[in-house]
Amino acid sequence: MNVEDSESPFDVTSDRYALQSVHLLSDEEDSDEGALGPQEAFKEEEPALSPDFKWLEELYDDDHSDVDGDLAVATVNGKKRRNAETARMFKLRRNLDQLDCFHQQKERDVLKAREELNACRQNIESLVEQRDGLEEEIEQQRAVDNNVAVFRLRAQHKHMCHKLQSEEELEGHINTGLKQQELLLIEVEVELGRFSFLRQEVQEEERVFQAIKSQKAAVRLQRERKTSQNLRLKMQHLRDTQEAVLKEEEVEYRKKIEDGRANRKIAAKYLKETIKRMHQQEAEQENRELLEKRIQAVKSLKTNIAATKESLRVQQNRAKANAQKKEQQRRQLRESLEAQGINSIKHMYQQKQLEQIKRKQAEFEGRQKSKRVEIVAKILQEEQLVKSRNRHQALLPKPSTADKFPSLGRVTEKLLRNLDPSPPSEESATVQLTQFSDLSSSSSDPSDVGDLEESVEQEGDHQSLADSLAEPEFSGLWDQNYKKLLNVKAPLVLTEVNQKAPATTSGKLNVPARKVHGKELKLPPFISKPEVIVFKDFELGMMYKKRIVLTNTSYITNYCKLLRVSTKLNHFLSVNFEPPGFLSSGMSCDMQAVFKPVINEDLEGEVQFVSAVGPFSVPVRCSIKRCDLEVDSRFVDFGSHVVGQTISWTITLTNKGALATLFSLDTSTRLSPETSRDQMALKEKSSEKTTSDTQSSSVSMVTGELQPKQESQELSEASQQEHPESEGSASSPEVIPETCVSTDEHVQMEQSHSDSGDISLGNVREGELGPFESLKLEVVFTPTIPGEAKLDFHIKFSDLTSKPIPIQVRGVAVSVPVCVVQPSIDLKICMFDHIYQDCIVVQSRARTALKLTFEVCPEMKRHMEILPKTGLVQAQSSFNAQLKFLPRSSLSRDAKRLFDSDTGVLEVPVAVRVEGQVKLVHFTVQAVVTSSDLQFDRTEVDFGFCSIDQSVKSVIRLTNLSLLPQDFGFPGVPEFIELQPNDGFGTLLPQETLEIDLIFNPDKVKEYSFQISCKSGIDRDFPLSCRAVGVRPPLQLSHSLVQFGATALGDRSTAVLYLLDLQTTHDQSKGLIPSVAAPRLFSFTLPEDSDVSISPSTGSLLPGERRLVQVTFRPRLSDQDIKEEALRLLQRAKYTEQETKTEVPVEAVKSSKVSDGLKTDQLTESPDPADIQPWSEQYEEARNSLLYSFSPRYRECIVPCFVSDGEDNQKAQLAWRPFNTLHLRLQCPAVQPPLVVVSNYGNNRVDFHQVVVGERVIKRFTVQNISRETLDLRSSVLGVHGPFSLLNALRSIRPGDKHTLVLAFSPLLEKKYCETLEVCSQKMTLEVTLCGEGVFPTVTSSHPGGLLDFGFVLEKQSTSQVLKLQNSSPVIVGFRVLLASLAPSRPQGGADSVASLLRTYSDSQVQPTVGTQNYSALSVFSAVPGEGSIAPGQSLDVNVTFQPDHPSVNYSDRLTVQLMNKSKVCVVDLKGAASSHNMYLLGGDPLTVAIESLLPPLITSQSQLTESELGKKPTSPVLVTLRAKYSAGVVTPAVRELQVGCIRSTAPIKKSGEFLWDNMASLQQLGFSVDPSKGTVESGHKRTITVTWTPHFGYKPYEVVQACLPLTLKGDESNVYRVTLMALISTTAD
Repeated sequence: MNVEDSESPFDVTSDRYALQSVHLLSDEEDSDEGALGPQEAFKEEEPALSPDFKWLEELYDDDHSDVDGDLAVATVNGKKRRNAETARMFKLRRNLDQLDCFHQQKERDVLKAREELNACRQNIESLVEQRDGLEEEIEQQRAVDNNVAVFRLRAQHKHMCHKLQSEEELEGHINTGLKQQELLLIEVEVELGRFSFLRQEVQEEERVFQAIKSQKAAVRLQRERKTSQNLRLKMQHLRDTQEAVLKEEEVEYRKKIEDGRANRKIAAKYLKETIKRMHQQEAEQENRELLEKRIQAVKSLKTNIAATKESLRVQQNRAKANAQKKEQQRRQLRESLEAQGINSIKHMYQQKQLEQIKRKQAEFEGRQKSKRVEIVAKILQEEQLVKSRNRHQALLPKPSTADKFPSLGRVTEKLLRNLDPSPPSEESATVQLTQFSDLSSSSSDPSDVGDLEESVEQEGDHQSLADSLAEPEFSGLWDQNYKKLLNVKAPLVLTEVNQKAPATTSGKLNVPARKVHGKELKLPPFISKPEVIVFKDFELGMMYKKRIVLTNTSYITNYCKLLRVSTKLNHFLSVNFEPPGFLSSGMSCDMQAVFKPVINEDLEGEVQFVSAVGPFSVPVRCSIKRCDLEVDSRFVDFGSHVVGQTISWTITLTNKGALATLFSLDTSTRLSPETSRDQMALKEKSSEKTTSDTQSSSVSMVTGELQPKQESQELSEASQQEHPESEGSASSPEVIPETCVSTDEHVQMEQSHSDSGDISLGNVREGELGPFESLKLEVVFTPTIPGEAKLDFHIKFSDLTSKPIPIQVRGVAVSVPVCVVQPSIDLKICMFDHIYQDCIVVQSRARTALKLTFEVCPEMKRHMEILPKTGLVQAQSSFNAQLKFLPRSSLSRDAKRLFDSDTGVLEVPVAVRVEGQVKLVHFTVQAVVTSSDLQFDRTEVDFGFCSIDQSVKSVIRLTNLSLLPQDFGFPGVPEFIELQPNDGFGTLLPQETLEIDLIFNPDKVKEYSFQISCKSGIDRDFPLSCRAVGVRPPLQLSHSLVQFGATALGDRSTAVLYLLDLQTTHDQSKGLIPSVAAPRLFSFTLPEDSDVSISPSTGSLLPGERRLVQVTFRPRLSDQDIKEEALRLLQRAKYTEQETKTEVPVEAVKSSKVSDGLKTDQLTESPDPADIQPWSEQYEEARNSLLYSFSPRYRECIVPCFVSDGEDNQKAQLAWRPFNTLHLRLQCPAVQPPLVVVSNYGNNRVDFHQVVVGERVIKRFTVQNISRETLDLRSSVLGVHGPFSLLNALRSIRPGDKHTLVLAFSPLLEKKYCETLEVCSQKMTLEVTLCGEGVFPTVTSSHPGGLLDFGFVLEKQSTSQVLKLQNSSPVIVGFRVLLASLAPSRPQGGADSVASLLRTYSDSQVQPTVGTQNYSALSVFSAVPGEGSIAPGQSLDVNVTFQPDHPSVNYSDRLTVQLMNKSKVCVVDLKGAASSHNMYLLGGDPLTVAIESLLPPLITSQSQLTESELGKKPTSPVLVTLRAKYSAGVVTPAVRELQVGCIRSTAPIKKSGEFLWDNMASLQQLGFSVDPSKGTVESGHKRTITVTWTPHFGYKPYEVVQACLPLTLKGDESNVYRVTLMALISTTAD
């Protein structure tokens, strides 16, 4: 930060008056020392002391006024010292120390003057020797007649004589000053000798004071020791009481734990019995249900087989009849066509093809419609399941106990489902019925019906769960445990989880961020290895030990102390840890954790430690043995297989846990909702796979797929006929459709058995799976009927915590004996005019050899061929054919239907005709055909005019139009052409465009025309034409390449080069460049935001002229980079704050997903870089971050220099030709600066702004060494007569240290100043720009100056007036309010001389500048504030207060408002009077001097006064002189005025007053008249009394007429003034 200090001229005091005072004091002391003693001489010399020695007067007065009394009391009593004596002692010591300091200062001045005198004399001696040497040399040169040397030496001799004369004058001046300094030193030493007795006395008093102080300290120490002992005893008693209370609580707690354990054992005993009985009942129920299901399945299977046989017989008969009918129609059609002369075979073949296409289209539309219906049904089912699940979650209680006892909750749920006899309510039944009816109408899949039944059954179970828990089997035990678990333990568990969640979420030590030595600790002070103490798969009764290593990762020497173990682990985990003491950074210590499990449940907690940085903890996790079961595949797809084969699939079941379990394979279709959802997802995946297979399969496969659908339709019709009552009951909402549900269950079971007849499980269907073991389960697929076969089963486990694993098995049986192994052959990406081959494998499952014929569509005859076209495949073997594909350029015209020219995708259907088989075997050949062309963005490159000393670069774009990568290269390139990158060789990715730089370097002045060729990796050529013209420019640069050295940010590097005009003759025959002798203009054009400057950037050159050009490189950080860094820091700070926040509980997270989404959106929104203001706090942080992490940067730039043609430079628009342009290449490496500015927001400009002329403002400028080396700093010299100055010296700073430069600005004139200060080090020079402006202050006062009269005030009361100061200048102006009475030195003589005080004035009374002062030593006049500053355009009120403490009319002072540059705003004379009564009389002639003595008035002894004098009040004399003027025989009467006033006061006194003249009759006889003679005066007002003297006829001039009469003033008291009227006639005109 910048610190501005203004030095005041009042802080610097001169010793001039002090020296004069000492000198005067010594003279008077010498004159009076013989007649008076030391003390008397000191008293006599008091008036001669200057203001700087006023403290000597106070010192002497205090010494002689109190020494007799106070020291006598101290010697007599010896017990108590008075405060006044102690203050006097300290005051004496302070004054003596000041005198010693003054003596030391004078000694230093004398020594300094002597050193200057010696230096001057040595200089004189050296000058004399040089003068003598010059004289000898002059004589020698004169002897050899060398006049030139003589004249030169005479000039040197004359100059030397002048210097010698000035040195001698300086010596005299220094000698005089030395004598004055020695004289002053002697005077000060005399003063020291005079006060030696006071020094001894002060030392004695200090010794006594120290003794008393030590005695008091001893007493206080004894009292504090006694108090601390009492406090220690009280703390010990309190500690014993707390220990007793803790012991009692511990005993009670242990008792509660023992009772809880006993209750838990009893509850576990009864719970085991209940669970055992429930298992038995559940097993019996399952056996009965399984037996019933098997019986019903067998019955339904028999009926289905019989119905299927009948339907097949009917279909076969119908098919035979239809075939005969179609054959007859075909025969008739053939005969009619032949009769008409049409080719019947061709016509029938076309009709057959059209029918097949229509049938396929109809089948495809049917499949799409059925899939669409299935998708809608699944979506509706999922929505219903989500709604029912949300409704059940809202009704169910919070599963706190279920989380802790999962097995108990699951067993209890099954028990309640089996034992609950109450039927569901009407509303729930209605909802179930509507859901069931909707879903059954929208979907015909049996699995969907099963899922629906399962959801309905689960809904009923969830609804009855909460009600059934109210009536447990064992009421007493259940009530106690259940209520405790729900009401007490649930919130405790939640709170413990919430408290531990933040500490263990990341699995690492959780410690808030701290700062050590200004560095933020992102990691905890200690890290543990391992990071988390894990006891996995523990057993009860065993002991587990683990060794943990703690390592100090903080930046300081740290210690580690064990605090505690978590409450939950306190009884099971013990830590053996010995504190190692202080550890350096990187050192480690060991500890051992011993775990003894007692209960079989998971435990989590932490071991808490404390360090010097703060607390930290190590997480602990203890887990019991569990089963971790998984299978390698949950979906088994056998694919397509011929009927009669046997295929097996192995599923691996793995237990990754440490707990063994029993497993069994269950083929029932009732699965959990999670299983049903998994099945739906797997069905969607399998449907995508099977669609492609079904499309490429044979006709028999299609018929096989249709058969199960027809069977299911017939079965559904039969079920509807057998159960007509169920349909009627389902239509009425009042009756529960139980029969309908049961019927659907039977149908589903029958369907599943019919589907899974071809798929069976292996021999292993149940068994035991040990810990960390794996087992293989076999699934066998034996297809018997063409169509799709499926089997859904799940693996159940005896471990209640393990969920069943669902398995889905699918397979397709086909009856076609011949098929293509790869129904879709993908040739990937192919190029035109290139041959590609692949192998076609045909598999035969027939038992006889078959003849094959491959048929390719006619459009592809010229592009695709299969060899051999005809072949013989043996029984149950394969046949291989060769596919050749040669795409030609005419592919898009030949096969428009098969080839997409936009995307290049080709799909060719190929058929395999099998002898004796009507259905063809189809397969597809797919390929993406692309071209192999490389394309330039232009056909010709024109380099234009190019100088033979320069290079011209042109960028071309080469595009790969192929979808495959291609290699390319430019072979045979001419010497004057260069290609980059990689010399013109490389690889182009698909559809990639590469920019290639063509660099043309001409070596001759001529026209160039050539061609370069690009060759691809497949040996294709792509030519490119080029042309250019080589020229010679009129101007040349001495260097076309400038390589700057590594320059630090903030520093600069300078390079010097020359621009030459060689005036060469160009080729005029071609009219390229004219040859003229006119000057040529040049101009360097720099890029925007460049760190380079060129001087001069523009100019002109005559033929043969050379111009120096200076190039300066100043690396800096761009504003855009700094703003981007600021944005990055802000975003990182936001993410850090988000991570450090405490995690919200799970319920709150679920209920506030929308708000969290909004918050994350707000966090991801980045602010606009334009919002970051330069030199703001964020801007400074980003700049420092870039500086501290700056890596070396290398940039190159090419600066063009445009040169005019030189034909006519007087034109407004000069002619510039591109071939005349020169190019300057600059290489600019920038490195990290070793010295950076850390103050003033990193700005190198120190702006003092506007400063008042005469003042000095100080600012501080701080730099820091961020390098790894020590830097020696030095600075440039500022202007000697300039306003800027460097106040402190530069030094060496170590890495990381800072140094502050103190700069001062003191303007002398009203103008703007600017200078540059260079701070240099070994590696860089930091330039600091100093600027400021000097202005004159303009401050006005509301009072113009002169007299400010406060009037009369009651003694010990005050009155105030306000002076308003207005600042009209544009800067803050400081001021001080000075009172002459408080000035360190008062002016001697002048207006305060005795002569001026004794002069009389007829109209006014003149008082001294500083008048009467208060007796209390407080200032009579005070000004608040005494000093301050006024803002530009603002005003300030100065409150001047008059507060006297005794009656007087001579109060006066002088107030001066002075600015800091010693200019005065105004000078105000303050005047006031004080009275002890509210009535006062003003006017008359002065009877006393204006200076009053501060001594109290002389009081006469009461014994000398008589009784009559004591009864009378004293009167105050007033003299009024009346001067009548006589001129030309006319006498002008004399008139004087007196004023009677009444002071307004807040005291409870009389508010108004009266006045009265006595003996008025005698006055009239003498010619005096008074008007008015009596009257009243209101409070705060004055009345004027006019006294007139009219002389009688015949009165002589200068004859005095005198009269005396009393004037009585009645106010709070009556005062009598004895007014003396004295009149005379004056003939002078004064």
